[in-house]
Amino acid sequence: MVVAALRRTSIAIGCVAFVAGPALAQAPAALPGYNAAIGESSISGISSGAFMAVQFATAWSSVIKGVGVVAGGPYWCAKANGFFSYWSSITNATGPCLSGPLPGMSNFFAKADAKSASGAIDSLQFVRRQKIYLFHGYNDKVVARSVADAAADFYRHYLGEANRGNLYYQTTIGAGHSLVVAQDPPRADLNECRASISPFIDQCGYDQAGIILQHIYGALSSPKAGPLSGTIKPFDQSLYTKPGSAGSLSLGKTGYVFVPKECENGEACRVHIALHGCNQQVGSEIGRRFIERSGYNAWADANRLIVLYPQTTAKWYPYNPHACWDWWGYVDYDDSYVTKSGAQVRTIKAMLDALTARATPAASSPAPAGASIMLRVIDRSDTGADLAWVPVAGATAYRVFRAGAGGPFTAVAVVAGPSFADSGLTPKTAYRWRIAAIVNGVEGPASDEAAAATRPVPAPCANPGACPIGE
Repeated sequence: MVVAALRRTSIAIGCVAFVAGPALAQAPAALPGYNAAIGESSISGISSGAFMAVQFATAWSSVIKGVGVVAGGPYWCAKANGFFSYWSSITNATGPCLSGPLPGMSNFFAKADAKSASGAIDSLQFVRRQKIYLFHGYNDKVVARSVADAAADFYRHYLGEANRGNLYYQTTIGAGHSLVVAQDPPRADLNECRASISPFIDQCGYDQAGIILQHIYGALSSPKAGPLSGTIKPFDQSLYTKPGSAGSLSLGKTGYVFVPKECENGEACRVHIALHGCNQQVGSEIGRRFIERSGYNAWADANRLIVLYPQTTAKWYPYNPHACWDWWGYVDYDDSYVTKSGAQVRTIKAMLDALTARATPAASSPAPAGASIMLRVIDRSDTGADLAWVPVAGATAYRVFRAGAGGPFTAVAVVAGPSFADSGLTPKTAYRWRIAAIVNGVEGPASDEAAAATRPVPAPCANPGACPIGE
């Protein structure tokens, strides 16, 4: 019974893959330190990796700038509390945390509030400044839309109305249970758009990695054609699992990190942590597709981003036969797994500390004050649009203006950071936007306008996996 349940969990929580092309190099060793400010770090994940990304980003919200949640749910979804709740947490993980609904959001808020008050996680005030990207593909056969909706509710609760533009939620892509790529031409070793099967990387003409990174960091340079300058390096994960062994935490001995050439040369860089799902670790049937095919490395190479790829492993003790991340308490049988002291959270943080050990001030490259602001629409849903721009030096905030296809612009928000998720829009409607930087309390000139039309509402479909692909 438990095996069958966990097999279902592995399908639900084990998915994804992450891009580029350079060959693996060197034997596993310790992670070197780079000139990367820890406060510029971010994290994303797919399925079990998405649940872990929420846990880590909430526990360490003081240092995590943004989070990407692909086919995941809210903090403490499985509700593990201790040894005697272990079986109920498995039931939750393989039941409502996959198929929904998740009633009683107050339970998740209360747990996060209690952990914050005790100091087990950072103050939830830091969540307000995080940039959040959420995704649910409407052909997802594993995680229900209501579960992703609960993750959105969790973040909206802590962001508040003033910071609503930090959250972008995409639900109009016809992907299955997968990370989504814009592979052209299509690859035979990846899936068509609506699939919910291994390797859980669907080709939908949608560059999810680039959208996640730009929602967090603002407009970035597009990936370059040709081979990447960076290198994928293996490292010894057991150096970061103390006092336990890697195996006792259901973590692999070897992890991987992609490092652009500029970062090797000491230039200011930033770190993004990319978490796979169940059965997606190196050594599984998909091999290195998680590391080499998801798109992260190409964006990282063009923008001085280091990408950390921690690895799980399948174990019978602790019982994790499908190499999922621990989001139901399988390592310590208590609720520490959603806190700083959680075994896997602690290990990932130790890796992040190692990578950022040689940081010097100023990891970003803002545009000079007074420079023309290049505004970009990086994504659209049926009722929203995601805007990004290059940060302006000295800007403490940005005012966002919106207009219809014709007519005057109206101020709709003031936002901190170089992205804004507009919401409450009308489907299949054209809009225009401008933004203005606020420096030393003075609002500068408005940017050139960016224009886009919202997507249509996906047609109703009761059979995910067979729903027609729209726009």
